[in-house]
Amino acid sequence: MQQMTAPELAAWLADPARPRPLLLDVRENWEYALGHIDGSTHIPMNTIPARIEELDEDAEIVCICHHGARSMSVAAFLERNGFEKITNLTGGVHAWAAQVDSAMPKY
Repeated sequence: MQQMTAPELAAWLADPARPRPLLLDVRENWEYALGHIDGSTHIPMNTIPARIEELDEDAEIVCICHHGARSMSVAAFLERNGFEKITNLTGGVHAWAAQVDSAMPKY
């Protein structure tokens, strides 16, 4: 699995020549409601095993949580289940709010 910082993800999303990844936000419902990266797909971590069929194995997927630990666990799970293009957002939405989008609430 690859690791990516919030500024690196922002640059990727801003690059029109690069296909947009699936932004997989694995936080709890209440966390996602507080704030999330626009265009992200919300599937809470504890539901990933039951909903794995909803994900495209061939897609570039960036896993996102609050600080990066839960998303790293989900990324590892996806890799064990045949997904090859998995990236973890280091620092999670906390880093995104601090380094990319200051309007996003921090918690």
